[in-house]
Amino acid sequence: MDSPMCLVENADGELHVVPGAIKYLMGLNQKVVVVSVVGLYRTGKSYLMNKLAGKRKGFALGATIQSKTKGIWMWCVPHPEKRDHTLVLLDTEGLGDVEKGDSKNDAWIFSLAILLSSTLVYNSRGTIDNQAVENLQYVSELTERIKVNSSSAASSSHDDEEGGDAQFVQFFPNFVWAIRDFTLLLEIDGRNVTEDEYLEHSLELRKGGGKKNLMYNLPRECIRNYFPSRKCFVFPTPTTPANMPHLDSMDEAGLCGSFRKVADTFCCFIFQESRTKTVKGGHNVTGRMLGHLVNTYVETIAKGSVPCLENAVLAMAQIENQAAVDEGQVVYQRGMEEVKALFPVDMGQISAHHLRSDHQATQAFMKRSFKDENGDFLKALAVAIAKHYAVLLIQNEDASEKKCAALLEKLSAPMAQKIKEGIYTTPGGYELYCSHHDNMVAQYRAKPDKGVRAEEILEQFLREKSLEKNSILQADKKLTENEKKIHEEKERSAVLEQEKKAAEEKRLEMERTMEDDRRSKDEKLKQMEEKTKEEMKQQERDFHRALECKVQEQKDLLEKGHKEKADLMRQEIEEFKKSNTPGKEGGGFLESTVMPVLRFGLDAANTFFQYKLMKGAFMK
Repeated sequence: MDSPMCLVENADGELHVVPGAIKYLMGLNQKVVVVSVVGLYRTGKSYLMNKLAGKRKGFALGATIQSKTKGIWMWCVPHPEKRDHTLVLLDTEGLGDVEKGDSKNDAWIFSLAILLSSTLVYNSRGTIDNQAVENLQYVSELTERIKVNSSSAASSSHDDEEGGDAQFVQFFPNFVWAIRDFTLLLEIDGRNVTEDEYLEHSLELRKGGGKKNLMYNLPRECIRNYFPSRKCFVFPTPTTPANMPHLDSMDEAGLCGSFRKVADTFCCFIFQESRTKTVKGGHNVTGRMLGHLVNTYVETIAKGSVPCLENAVLAMAQIENQAAVDEGQVVYQRGMEEVKALFPVDMGQISAHHLRSDHQATQAFMKRSFKDENGDFLKALAVAIAKHYAVLLIQNEDASEKKCAALLEKLSAPMAQKIKEGIYTTPGGYELYCSHHDNMVAQYRAKPDKGVRAEEILEQFLREKSLEKNSILQADKKLTENEKKIHEEKERSAVLEQEKKAAEEKRLEMERTMEDDRRSKDEKLKQMEEKTKEEMKQQERDFHRALECKVQEQKDLLEKGHKEKADLMRQEIEEFKKSNTPGKEGGGFLESTVMPVLRFGLDAANTFFQYKLMKGAFMK
């Protein structure tokens, strides 16, 4: 993307997605790291985003007191350090713009930035004083504007979320506070401190009750609870006041050296520490999936409802999983085109192509699908593949039948001409007929690549020719009646032997088809089990990350003497543990619940093979 484009438009206080931006995201199949910047208008947010993009210009900086960014603007650039990742930069409309006069609109912009990003940069100016913290008032409204579980999406009560704030911690972005135009010394009580220590000091809670302390602590508690992973950068003034309006056109060398150093450190931190965007369940988000999320969240807000992470993921899963089924079908059909062009082929050839294409189709499905908890979409893919394979098997049989019939017609043409000429009606003609007949059958058998119905078509041909052969036998005056009976018995034995060969051919085809069925099912189960285990590991990692953050927060509260708040935090941690026990969803859970359900579904899906074996009943 050469330059930023508007992703979410804010027109007359209403939010709308921009189709062109969504279309761009839908074509982006790489995983994304999403960095959003929020803050008061005219605080230099856009400069930081341009810096992250590695460009001097891009997001509008503006040099007046008016806010330049409206809605949410997006810039997708290759991630400088993560291979196969795209860095998605979201520059949000400045909060507190006096020209809007609508704090509700600001709250939704802020909520969207949290929902969409993996790192949230809060940009402010001056110092972290009480006013700067209170400007983050939207943090205290998050439980009213974002829900984790669908069961509580219709309610505004914080208590409806089992596990409390810890549920949010699992899915919320990392928090970075960027303080611009910082002119003070980093000292507390005469002691030098780091930027992070300065931030933590500013977020310390006051002891005691009373309305004043409660109001003071509320935004700080929310920041601490929702964003346990916190980082701070303090930026000195980049240049003289006279040059500030020309910041976007200034050469880097003209900026303050200490400012450039902090900016470089900031960028390195964002590049190295910002995680791949994930959704509930630990699934990595691609650009395409991010587009679905933007659509879902903005549509939900436009309807006056509360965005719900679980609902959004479920809606996205439905779309992505169906697309995964479609993609798997395309991969399978494309893989079978090569063997289709060779029809007729023997069962070994078509089976090998089928198993390889089936494996590739399942891989393509697994790569794109997620949250297919009961395997419904995998079963749908299995049905589609089985159906297509059944069609190909029938087409291969038809091609085999046509080729064999044409070959037999060609080989038997000279004999047909001799019959017309009466060559076989003379004494000794039957022996000559049998010699020519056996030679014709030998030529037929020697012909390669006849396909799967070679013996069956020959059996039909011999049965059809048996009357002709018997007529020549009975007309041969050279043979005695006893000799004719011996030849009749020999012919019946030959026909029966050919029937056995045709039956054996069908049996082997059926066995191979059933074996393909079994191997295909086992392959799908294997891939599904591996994917499910990996997803559960990711969920467990998210769970433990959130748990560690809350435990650390509880320790900090105890160290600072906030025993009552620490006890509440302990209760919240216990609730969180009860409602999130990923450990039980290990191998035992898979073996006892998920895999049997999926195996049963795949058994049902593969009844299409039975249709095929019923010789085309499936086609009617």
